[in-house]
Amino acid sequence: MGNQQEKILLVESSHKNSDLIARQTLVPLGYRVKVASSVPTALQETVRFSPDLIITNLKLPGLSGKDLLVALTSQGLELPVIVLCERGAEADLIQTFRLGAVDILLWPAREVEVVSAVERALNQVRARRERETLAHQLQQANQELQRRVRELTTIFAIGKAVTAITNYHSLFERIVEGAMYICEADSAWLLLRDEHSKAFVLRAQRNLPEPVSGKIGQPWDDGISSLVAVSGEPLIIHGDPLRRFKISLLGRSAMVMPVKVNSEVVGLLTVLRKAALPFGANSQALLSAVVDYASISIVNAHLFKALEERTRRLQQTAEAAQAEERNKDELLNKLLRELSTPLAEADQAIDTLLIDEQSGLGDSQKRILRHTQECLQRMVDLLTPRPPSAKAKDGVGGLR
Repeated sequence: MGNQQEKILLVESSHKNSDLIARQTLVPLGYRVKVASSVPTALQETVRFSPDLIITNLKLPGLSGKDLLVALTSQGLELPVIVLCERGAEADLIQTFRLGAVDILLWPAREVEVVSAVERALNQVRARRERETLAHQLQQANQELQRRVRELTTIFAIGKAVTAITNYHSLFERIVEGAMYICEADSAWLLLRDEHSKAFVLRAQRNLPEPVSGKIGQPWDDGISSLVAVSGEPLIIHGDPLRRFKISLLGRSAMVMPVKVNSEVVGLLTVLRKAALPFGANSQALLSAVVDYASISIVNAHLFKALEERTRRLQQTAEAAQAEERNKDELLNKLLRELSTPLAEADQAIDTLLIDEQSGLGDSQKRILRHTQECLQRMVDLLTPRPPSAKAKDGVGGLR
């Protein structure tokens, strides 16, 4: 049966017929019934009353029920219409169906016939509304699914960027852009704590006004992030409570997430909406995932910086060792140049004494001179620089 929310427009010039159909039959069943006595009045009531069903007599003074069907179609009003027709005028009914009528009632009709026809027509209305509701729900579900897919795609892209991008300025820009997108915000920015001054420095931003956007690499206090830096907990605020912070000049709804490394706040990621539309639990969960990636990127940045510093120190040590080796070689060459002439002269003098038979040297003295000559040669060998391969082959013992 019908309910009181369903509205019926009865177009009937006969007071007797309208009283029978409306007051005696339909109103007691809970329907809201409006009566019009002519087609012009019926068209006006159709706009004002917004009926779910129209019951019209085929024969009316002036314009007929067929004219009403034509008028409804021309105005794009898709309403079910039941046509009342006196018995014996069935020939006109074929045209009414062609004009869009959904059912007919041969008059006079019993109350049960009226109710049955009304229920059949309204069942079509209910089915159509249910289909429209289901279609709307399906569309909403599809839109929600597409939004979730976009969110997951963005999160996945940020995750790939963390492992692939070594330019951390570009990486932080990507993180801020992704945070603004998945949270449906109008602007976003990332503050990171400076290791030396401990101040929070603006590292990346999206859609901040010109005076602020030029502060990249400089300390900036947005008036609200410092609260999160102290508490270490996310902050969601919108509307009037946000007015007391200077960030309210930029928007009416904000969410700030702390970026932590080893439970210590090292950064702050903020998203902002111009409208006072609060961020929900889903936005908070998504931004939390982005913050996790930001934390990983910061740790990677520190590790990369430490690796670069270690590589630099090793390079410096290697260069110092090479310089020291060059200095040693230069010193030995200088010493060899200074000693080569005296050593050669001494060696030649010993050769002269050993060859000269008139020197009167005994065998023991000659052995001492030959030993002295060998010692001089070893001195020359020790002072002569050798290539690295020869040093590696001989080892340290060759210098003793």
